[in-house]
Order: sequence, then C-alpha cells, then structure tokens
Amino acid sequence: MAGRTRRDEQVRATREALLDAAERLFAEHGVYAVANRQISEAAGQGNNTAVSYHFGAKAELVRAIVRRHAEQIEVIRVPMLDAIGDSSDLRDWVDCSVRPVTEHLEALGCPSWYARFIAQVSADPALYAITEDEFYGASPSLGKLEEGLTRCVPGLPAEVRAERAVMTRHLIVQMSVERERALADHTPAPRSTWHDAATGLVDAIVALWQAPVTREEW
Repeated sequence: MAGRTRRDEQVRATREALLDAAERLFAEHGVYAVANRQISEAAGQGNNTAVSYHFGAKAELVRAIVRRHAEQIEVIRVPMLDAIGDSSDLRDWVDCSVRPVTEHLEALGCPSWYARFIAQVSADPALYAITEDEFYGASPSLGKLEEGLTRCVPGLPAEVRAERAVMTRHLIVQMSVERERALADHTPAPRSTWHDAATGLVDAIVALWQAPVTREEW
C-alpha cells in the first residue's frame, strides 16, 4: 500500500510538472510551436514520451491546463456571487466577472503564464472550443453570472448582449495579458496592483455594458 501511495504521488508530481512546463512554453511560443519533447525536457523528464503517456493528444494537455485554472477561479467566484445575492447593481456582476480572474493571477505569483496561455488557446477555434467546454464544466457559477448580468441590462437586444459578452471576455483576457507580461518583464504597468488593475477594468466594462446602442442595424 505504501509503495502504491508513493507511486501515486510520483505520478501526480510528474503530471503537475508537465502541466507547468507546457503552460509556460505554450504561453511564450504558442501551442503548435512547442513539441512534446520540449515539454518533457522543461519538466525535467528524461522520457520524451511523458506527455503522451500522461495526457495523450496535445488537445488533452491543453484541456488539463484549462481545467485546473478554471476550478481554482471557480473557488474564488462562488463566494463572491453568494455575497451579492440578487443584486441589481451591474457593477456587482462585473466585479464577479473580473476579480476572480485577477485574484487568481495574483495568487499565482510572478512570473505567471496563465493569461498569456489562455490568450493563445482562445485564438485557435478548436482549442477555444475545449476552453469553453472546460470552463463551463468546471464553473457552474458562470450560468448564474450571465443571468445576473442580463437582469441588469434588460433593455439591450439579445444580439447586443451577446456581442458585449464577447467584448467583456476579450477585455479581461487581453488586459490580464498586458499586466502579466509587464510584471514578467519588469516593465511599468498602468496600475500598481492586481486589485487596482481589476478596478480599472471593471470601470471600463461597466461603461461598455451601459453604452448606447445604435438600433438602426438591429
């Protein structure tokens, strides 16, 4: 039994090392520019087939990276949503969209690669589908978040709501990328902390949702 426990711990440690290495390399170079052999080497694994052994296809490796972050972000978001209840304040719901991500990035320390990784996979149609599947699978609170946002903007046409939801997602990802990269490169960032960066992002996204709509095309 003790031998089996040690073996299980070794397997978990190897998987985590591979996930860490893959996330960093994918963030820095792009998913398809990185070979499994490079990931194994970066993770300190002498076996070049370690990635295939533990995860199978590269898409499943991406899925595993997305899942572990989505689960951690969900842990932050759920109590935030519980705290605002059925709030009618748009800012409360935007806070619950932004701050779980920025708080997670802050908790990762510096340097981190998650924002740059998720930006890479979001740009690829097949990998983006995996990202969506994993986020909604690991984050049941996202449905509640979407419902809350919708209640706060009842006058927006459905098409505009969908469009602004996409804009919101892009703003969160890309502004997180900008700050994550600045911190990793030791270059100045517009805001001194992740908390302050989140506040600026929330300000902009609230304004986005409240922006007027030109209805002639809808």
